[in-house]
Amino acid sequence: MPLDLLLRRLWKTRWRIALAVLGLYAVLAGLLFSLPRRYVAQAIVAPAETTSMATSTLLAPVPLVGAGLPDDRPSGNFAVYLDALRAPEAVAMLARDTGLLAYLTALRGEAPLGWIRRAFDLRLAADLDDAQTWLEQSLAVTQNIATVTVTLTLAHRDREAALDALQRLHAEAEAKVRADLAGLARRRIAAIEARLAMERDLYLRNALYDLLGQQQRGALVVAADEAVAARLVSAPMVEIRPSLPNRPLLLLLLAVAALLAAVAAAALAILLRHAARLPAVPPQAIRAAAE
Repeated sequence: MPLDLLLRRLWKTRWRIALAVLGLYAVLAGLLFSLPRRYVAQAIVAPAETTSMATSTLLAPVPLVGAGLPDDRPSGNFAVYLDALRAPEAVAMLARDTGLLAYLTALRGEAPLGWIRRAFDLRLAADLDDAQTWLEQSLAVTQNIATVTVTLTLAHRDREAALDALQRLHAEAEAKVRADLAGLARRRIAAIEARLAMERDLYLRNALYDLLGQQQRGALVVAADEAVAARLVSAPMVEIRPSLPNRPLLLLLLAVAALLAAVAAAALAILLRHAARLPAVPPQAIRAAAE
């Protein structure tokens, strides 16, 4: 069928297409408004290495040159902090100290998948794997374009639970980095002291004492500094009204999708009717044309 003929057929059925668009849009909008909304908790963090009194600067035997990081990508203790936010240890902490597993179990029991699980006697109780999947889907880590700060967002149906979970995740990741640095300093101090107890060479003992002083300084800094990996630029806060899903944006996108779907369906129906009216070509004519 020529394109101009197809467009004329579509224009003749424009009122039917409009009714189909309205009906489809009403159904999609109803489904959208039936979805439960979630609150978003947010915090802004920055690498501790970007401050003038950074832990990494005090731990280094030679002061670092420059006022900031040469690379804006997460690195060092801050990279470990970001990975620890989604680590299995963080998931186990949420499952142990919050009602995350009960919340996920309630979600698994909701319609329509809940009916299917009950009908086929499938597992309803959530486990740590479900909690890990939920955390990976709900927690977003977004690096800001113009600065080295990173925005952490966590979505949850319960407002207080969203804020509590984000605060616990930040504390858990920071404690993870602090414990690793403190343990490393303790092991190095013990190893250097054991070597000093056996070493008799004066020059080697002086070098060992320098190393011991550096490690003792590191242990002191880790114990005294408030943040060794991520400093809070904006403390965790949660919005007053739920914002997910974004209904205004989705309503606009659904309107475009309903229009395109209705026009495509109408065009397909016109093409199928036109093809059904075409006379059948005998097989002999097809073979003759091929030869």
